[in-house]
Amino acid sequence: MKPRSRRRKTASAAADSIDMPAKDGFMPPEAEPARAGPESAPEMNHDSANDAAEQILGANPIIGVDKAEILDAAQRALRLALGRPQMLLEETLALGKDWLAVLAGKSQAAADPKDRRFSHEIWQQSGYYKRLMQGFLVWRDALTRMLERADATPEDRERARFLLSVVTEAFAPTNSLLGNPGALKRLSETRGKSLLYGAQNFLDDLLNNGAMPRQVDERKFQVGKNLALTPGAVVHRTDVFELIQYRPAAAKVRTRPLIILPPQINKFYMVDLAPGRSFAEYATQQGVQLFVISWRNPTAAQRDWNMETYMKATQEAIAVTLEITGADQVNMMAACAGGFTLATLLGHLAAVGDKSIASATLLVTVLDTEAPTMFGQFASKTGIATAIQRSRKQGVLEGEEMARIFAWLRPNDLVWMFVANNWVMGNRPPAFDILYWNADNTRLPAEFHADLLRMFLENPLRHPGKLEMLGTKIDMTKVKIPFYVVAGITDHITPWQACFATRSIIKGPMTFVLSSSGHIQSIVNPPSSPKAKFYLNPDLAQDADAWLAGATSHDGSWWTHWSEWFASQSGPERAPPAQLGSRAHPPGDPAPGRYVHQR
Repeated sequence: MKPRSRRRKTASAAADSIDMPAKDGFMPPEAEPARAGPESAPEMNHDSANDAAEQILGANPIIGVDKAEILDAAQRALRLALGRPQMLLEETLALGKDWLAVLAGKSQAAADPKDRRFSHEIWQQSGYYKRLMQGFLVWRDALTRMLERADATPEDRERARFLLSVVTEAFAPTNSLLGNPGALKRLSETRGKSLLYGAQNFLDDLLNNGAMPRQVDERKFQVGKNLALTPGAVVHRTDVFELIQYRPAAAKVRTRPLIILPPQINKFYMVDLAPGRSFAEYATQQGVQLFVISWRNPTAAQRDWNMETYMKATQEAIAVTLEITGADQVNMMAACAGGFTLATLLGHLAAVGDKSIASATLLVTVLDTEAPTMFGQFASKTGIATAIQRSRKQGVLEGEEMARIFAWLRPNDLVWMFVANNWVMGNRPPAFDILYWNADNTRLPAEFHADLLRMFLENPLRHPGKLEMLGTKIDMTKVKIPFYVVAGITDHITPWQACFATRSIIKGPMTFVLSSSGHIQSIVNPPSSPKAKFYLNPDLAQDADAWLAGATSHDGSWWTHWSEWFASQSGPERAPPAQLGSRAHPPGDPAPGRYVHQR
């Protein structure tokens, strides 16, 4: 296993240094690093960092990339392409013609407006750089057309396209000093020091980050110092989880509390980032009695933890919450892999007649695994068997290892943009709270990983009685509670159409909300965000495209809409508790607790 990145503990307490990267290389004195060098370089601009945050995986993928399968698929596609000499001749001649047009300054080739590598006006104003960019674009497009014209299966074509993107994007001009106008300008401004800064960044990443460019300046953050600051306390701890109760921040609270069940592959503070961007902070201000589960970061010693382990832990969290609040029921919220756990638990509770959960909110969660997702193109029985065998051998699935592999699924946004920024230009990576949280990944126990993979392969929630957990057959048709389902319109991890397919599994009343963001940005969507928007359409009988065509657009965050929905599910208001916990479960360590700090 490659060495873990060194985490620097110094952090700024200034919340405004989180939302926007520092200007002109400024950092507050308390956050200033000790070593000399690239610290004087400016950070990546906020828009680029935001684009990267749109692409991150969040709940790191559980299937993995089988390199042998990818290479085999690419070889089959290549053989099929080479078996069509007329097509190759046509495309080669077309490429030659396109290159001549580029050299003559007559090419109309243009970069995708969303590709920030070529967003600077110099790529249009300078004849040299415009030709350099267009030459790269027409070459990449020609190779893509050759692949599309090969008589390959859809699966082989998708896998070959992935490998092709990895290869072609490596040759983008922005990845080199002479091909990157920003790097040359930076070289002049720093009198050559940017070369030294870039070399230092490269060596640090080579030795301490698995040879991958860092996506975030980790020195700017510290959990409990400038992240996860919402007041609360741990009211219950087991070997599996801590239960955190947050202090109410409103004059009245709703009777039924909310428990957030986070993905097991990530740390819970996705819901408690910087002040002003924290869902936990917002919820407590809206009168929600909030509890959050913080999972222990497992090691190989916990290799036998499985889906039932996490289901039992969630049941225990529910029992503790009911005892503390005196409520008759709880509301639940879960995301990604946590959504799988919650849905399975709901099926079990329905089977035994347990009505302790009043409603459920699912965030960017795919329950119907037959729906097309990014992971589906890499899923096969062989690949899944290999992934299970690998994690069982290690005892855990390393989140860091998977995050590194899957960064290559979005190479422009998650690899090459940072290569250009950190290594070529000698800049610091951005200080962005979501990117820091994403880098603070955890592990999955081998048996839980195997359970998730089997569920992905067999799609049991759609077939009543196919799955058995805790001694009961899981039948989702018996789950009649209200659901609030959130998806992201630009989410490439769990596409919104796949989240919309949840309606085929859920039989109770369902509210579907489509946010205007990507995977994690759909969750971290505070009302203060100027670009926030969401779509609503109560008619779920249509297909996804028809639903969107008939949906109404609403400016602002889904948080405010959810708050109104939640009020209808959580009983009357009452005075907030005078103190956290209870006699049986007294408050212990202050939030965010101990488990969140485990590496």
